[in-house]
Amino acid sequence: MAKAKTAKAVKAAKVPETVYISEADQYLFAQGTHYDIYKKLGAHQSVEDGKKGMSFAVWAPHAASVFVIGTFNSWNETANQLEKLGPGGIYKTFIPDVGLGELYKFLIITPDGRKLYKADPFANYAELRPGTASAVTTLEGFSWSDSEWIEHRAGKDMRKEPLSIYEVHMGSWRKHPQTEDNEKGFYTYREFAVEITKYVKAMGYTHVELMGIAEHPFDGSWGYQVTGYYAPTSRYGTPRDFMYMINYLHRHKIGVILDWVPAHFPKDAHGAVCI
Repeated sequence: MAKAKTAKAVKAAKVPETVYISEADQYLFAQGTHYDIYKKLGAHQSVEDGKKGMSFAVWAPHAASVFVIGTFNSWNETANQLEKLGPGGIYKTFIPDVGLGELYKFLIITPDGRKLYKADPFANYAELRPGTASAVTTLEGFSWSDSEWIEHRAGKDMRKEPLSIYEVHMGSWRKHPQTEDNEKGFYTYREFAVEITKYVKAMGYTHVELMGIAEHPFDGSWGYQVTGYYAPTSRYGTPRDFMYMINYLHRHKIGVILDWVPAHFPKDAHGAVCI
């Protein structure tokens, strides 16, 4: 596997902070009340002992051992082992000089010696299907310009004001002619932003509800067999492209609702099966 084409290894403008998973983090996570755990688990830029690199962390409570494999270590299955932090089953490691765009998976060794190759359930970006790896990315550096919408929304009372929602599936709402490079004819996040804005403004809708936008392996599921809850699907572009779409809709005074699907777990080997 090669690096993700749309997320090349580049330096982020913001100097990363050290990603530290404390005993308090572990306690709150075990209680189900750590609402910022996505900032700790997964792959995050970090600085440790004065070196820039990547923090990798995953929850695998019944694993015998955990490794991270990827393009940065040539998929070597023993090069980078994660340390178990406590009884709660969180594993973590830091690897210097890992850049953005690298592909990776967690290798879980079960107590009976089986090897499970898992995508990162907390990843913000994934390899384009049929690939199943996660991709290192950053959410830093995007220039949001929707402050007027955010401030306006804070002053609205949705219980008393008109609300008209247009529910839409990006992959089937409108398509380009099929080509070798775009066999399904999908619109990108940026293209969709422009076209859907024209339509909902003309029809008088106040909100767009996006169906099944989180990462999923099977096109025919319409996004309702999720393998990456924190990753907008790479079918239509990068996380930054997704941010552009949200920002564009907000700037045109259109609210966005995401259809969240917490109950449909696919059986794909790289998916979020409990370990």
